[in-house]
Amino acid sequence: MKLWSSLYLLIWVSLIEFLLVMVPTFNIYLVYLHMILGVAIVGLAYYNFSRLRATSVPGRVKRIAQTIIGMAILAGILGVLLYYRVGEGWALLGVTLGDVVLFIHDLAAFAIITQAAAVAIAYDMWEDKEFEKESAPGKVPPMQAK
Repeated sequence: MKLWSSLYLLIWVSLIEFLLVMVPTFNIYLVYLHMILGVAIVGLAYYNFSRLRATSVPGRVKRIAQTIIGMAILAGILGVLLYYRVGEGWALLGVTLGDVVLFIHDLAAFAIITQAAAVAIAYDMWEDKEFEKESAPGKVPPMQAK
């Protein structure tokens, strides 16, 4: 698989994860599908980072890709805690530990999709040498034919 397509695949799998949990009749089968896609996100994040590391793409892009792995692992660990309902009985001011775990799990998911998009776009622009071409202010130049 080409690296650019794998980078964009991570975004689409993440989006499917968001759409999946928004299903009103979320059931145990969807929970398992959510888990499978979560594992796929961790795998794609690692695959993308290892492929990016082998390129000469700017360091910032590599560092962001590396943090996506950590966020994906964190989201996975928190997902396991949610599955086993850890902290649902521990409340302070009406907020349970389970609520906090869910919030951080969701926050990590949003961070994954946004940072994956940033990495994919930055890699695409780097690969096409678009950083070397400036455009005139106020103009949106058409896409160049390859």
